[in-house]
Amino acid sequence: MKIAEHDQTIAMCNRCGFCQVACPTFRATGQEAGVARGRVALLRALNEGRLEWSPDLEEPLFACLLCGACTTNCFPAVPTADLIVDAREEYLEKVGRKRIHKLLFEHLLPYPERLRRVARAVALGKNSGLSSVARALGLLRIFGRDFPKSEKIIGRMPGYALREKFPPGVLEGRGKELRIGYFVGCGMEIMNPVAAEASIDLLREAALEVHVLENTCCGLPAGSYGDRKAARRLAAKNLEVVTAQPLDLIVTDCSSCASFLKQYPGLFDEGDPLHEKSKEVASRVRDMVEQALAFPPPKLEETEPIIVTYHDPCHASRGQNLVEQPRQILESLPGVEYREMPEADWCCGGAGSYALSHFETAMKVLDRKIDNVEKTGANVLTTSCPACIIQLAYGVRRRNLPVRVCHLSELIRERLPQT
Repeated sequence: MKIAEHDQTIAMCNRCGFCQVACPTFRATGQEAGVARGRVALLRALNEGRLEWSPDLEEPLFACLLCGACTTNCFPAVPTADLIVDAREEYLEKVGRKRIHKLLFEHLLPYPERLRRVARAVALGKNSGLSSVARALGLLRIFGRDFPKSEKIIGRMPGYALREKFPPGVLEGRGKELRIGYFVGCGMEIMNPVAAEASIDLLREAALEVHVLENTCCGLPAGSYGDRKAARRLAAKNLEVVTAQPLDLIVTDCSSCASFLKQYPGLFDEGDPLHEKSKEVASRVRDMVEQALAFPPPKLEETEPIIVTYHDPCHASRGQNLVEQPRQILESLPGVEYREMPEADWCCGGAGSYALSHFETAMKVLDRKIDNVEKTGANVLTTSCPACIIQLAYGVRRRNLPVRVCHLSELIRERLPQT
């Protein structure tokens, strides 16, 4: 939708300022343009013709984390993140988009094998130290203005991708029913295959069959950037893959993927055949966070005690209302002392590729999160989003804290009897 079509929604903002309390970027920068009422005022000015579409709008439009915290703290519940995404789409149409995003959304993310090949090359450069040389020579700036700085967020990369070890196909489960499709998130496959393996193993404990799907990127990066055409193309490919076999559930261990898969119906007009298909598929999508509750783990008599705290990914807590579920899981695990983190649902500053162009702001947001991690005294920090894991792990390394950062699936798998 064009921003002009949201005029009534934009008018709902009464500029009260309650969004300031909850906005991570405002708390980090103190800039009015970085808070919801400031962004909404910008959209109002565009609608009223007081501002023209120009490259000057890139910073205020794309500096938003899209975490949704402002809306939960807004009395009229103005959906600022949704408005910003629509404004980004219009910006791309009227001002243009960068070649790097066209390359990413049209020639890389739709093709998992290409993505894996690029990841292998990146891993080689990262793990061998060549990326440091490239950074020193200024060769990394083509990937984003802050990429030379943000590249260090990623530590040593895995030497393999998940589907190189578990190619698409059917795995026999140890359960008596349920055919579960495992939707492979790009971040999990490339950056955290060990956690993805733990998820597959957990699903095999309860399912008759686990289908490792040959899906592509869910489309969230393109969708949040404002390129809905690319997001629709990716969604259409995934709908074809998911509906090609009889599956009771589609489970993913990336909360960002799960949230976006559940939003697929909004990508297609009601008259489009893919709209009904996406509604049916969305009804069967489960985040691993919610699915794990359906398979209560057996208790272990003896296990190493650990102190655990949990970070709520924005796409889990606000995107899917999955708040109590991960805490119930953690409190049920043997040997786990769970401690609630202050501001557990505050964005960590990861937000996909946010740090590539807003490194300093991302680090300020991260510092606040790590301050709260330290307050818990936990030695394990767990969550359910690969982007959050990368960001949080960097924050822990930067402070030299004795805290392990891991995916929730890893923790559950470690606390279960090995079969």
